[in-house]
Amino acid sequence: MAEYKSEETPIKASAEAVFRKLSNLEGLKELLEKVPDNQIPDDQRDLFKQVRITSDTISFPAGPVGDLTLRLSETVEPTYIRLDGVGSPVPMALMLHIHPATEVSCSVQVVIDLQIPAMLKPMVSGPLNKMVGQFAFMLRNIPFD
Repeated sequence: MAEYKSEETPIKASAEAVFRKLSNLEGLKELLEKVPDNQIPDDQRDLFKQVRITSDTISFPAGPVGDLTLRLSETVEPTYIRLDGVGSPVPMALMLHIHPATEVSCSVQVVIDLQIPAMLKPMVSGPLNKMVGQFAFMLRNIPFD
């Protein structure tokens, strides 16, 4: 397994509030619907509109491999959320580690575990490192309260 980790990202909300919001996938759907078009980069707007969310899955286009679906598979309140890839070409998981700091702040680290052949690792490492960093940064802008 190859593991890609973001830096710990500070969040101005309690670990409990962050966990409640991020472990409720349908709540994430509401958040996505409220994002103003001018806050989505032009080259990402079509992809953003194709994201589909149910109570326990998130699906989005993943280029040549088709749609990628992540299913909520494990939670440990208020510190851990895990989503596993469903039908992905390689076994994968996305994990959110929530670290309480104070009653009104915490930090979040995004981790992707991906079982990829060694020869592909150099090709995907850069984009995956960038993706986990962007995802962690995006979490700072979510209204958790």
